[in-house]
Amino acid sequence: MTASAPAIRVQGLGVRFRRNRGGRRSIMDLFSDRSRRSKPGEFWALRDVAFDVQPGEAIGVVGRNGQGKSTLLKLVAGVMIPDEGDVQVHGGVAPLIEITGGFVGDLTVRENVKLTAGLHGMSRAGVARKYDGIIDFAELGDFQDTPYKHLSNGMKVRLAFAVVSQLEEQVLLVDEVLAVGDKAFREKCYARIDELLSEGRTLFFVSHNERDLRRFCSRGLYLDKGRLALDAPIEDVLARYDADYPVG
Repeated sequence: MTASAPAIRVQGLGVRFRRNRGGRRSIMDLFSDRSRRSKPGEFWALRDVAFDVQPGEAIGVVGRNGQGKSTLLKLVAGVMIPDEGDVQVHGGVAPLIEITGGFVGDLTVRENVKLTAGLHGMSRAGVARKYDGIIDFAELGDFQDTPYKHLSNGMKVRLAFAVVSQLEEQVLLVDEVLAVGDKAFREKCYARIDELLSEGRTLFFVSHNERDLRRFCSRGLYLDKGRLALDAPIEDVLARYDADYPVG
């Protein structure tokens, strides 16, 4: 990647859903209809969204629930296809979204670490090199041969964060993961994210927690009614959001 290439480039992005199907349009719809017009029962979760994120930037995405934040994160992660526009990511992504997804209940902690890290592209040698660090971070040294389904919710979250935060991808996607776990674990997460940012990683962070947004992010994107209402320094974005939707 050249010095001038953005880590993330989003151009004219749009995604629409169908209320009467409770989700995305069918695969036949995707092939037969690329019209920009909405059909009855459809709505645009995102529309005409465009921005660049430079390598090493820390971007916070804010907005009320249902305004397209998590949809945008999934598009950047590559797990959802837009109806219009384009998303380009340079350097690969480490997705801390839906954090406990992808783990297999009947497999042990040890087996899940190898499987999940491998599915994210980590080599066997890389997994072997980082395995002890993952287990230590997750504080699961006594549970390595325990089936994943027998772990507590807190253990599952610790394991997932430990695995994904060890990936060597350049773009870190975070969706409210810091809202879970106890205080001590959150502090470990904060320290790990600080470490990744110090290495020049790019952070794309969706959160309702203004303290976390201020801690990590210098710039913000404010989504409102599926559109990008403001792209500005994080303090300006938070001030605009609070003015539009004051508490109380």
